[in-house]
Amino acid sequence: MLKRISSGIARCEGTIAAGLAAVISLLILLNIATRSLGHALYWTDELAIHAMIWMTFFTTSAVLKRREGVAVTLLVDALPSGARQLLHLSVDAMVLFFALFLAVLSWRWYDPATLWASGFDIQAFQGETFNFIYSETSRTLGIPKFWVWLCLPIFAVSLSLHAVVNLVDGLKGLVTAERRLA
Repeated sequence: MLKRISSGIARCEGTIAAGLAAVISLLILLNIATRSLGHALYWTDELAIHAMIWMTFFTTSAVLKRREGVAVTLLVDALPSGARQLLHLSVDAMVLFFALFLAVLSWRWYDPATLWASGFDIQAFQGETFNFIYSETSRTLGIPKFWVWLCLPIFAVSLSLHAVVNLVDGLKGLVTAERRLA
């Protein structure tokens, strides 16, 4: 069940990342055209940067789901099969640790419990926590930055799910390999 959900999310992440890549290209072309006409649209730069950040996080999550991250495999390829599987398991565990750590940091940063307790009153939230995440706005778009930064907790949750699935699959593979040897 989790494996199917993780695979579906990874497909959605890939599709969204491809769509964002197209949007980035269009925004850059629009920026070039408007600048050459002498009527620059400055918000296109900022929107392209935000789209690129979101695209990067979606792509990274999908790539780590498929275990296709950039790696130097010279040492790994020289290891025996059992040691190689243990190394892959340790990498999956480190990815899960990182994702969970990022999820905890995102929870603390966004602090939804305190926001809820303050009745979604941003001023009261800021006064109580000295956390100004909900009041900062982007320079040219004028949107609250917490919407832009939302890619971090989304990434943390999806990467956590992918890492759990990869870790479980790796453990199953290790058990299966041990049974074959016995």
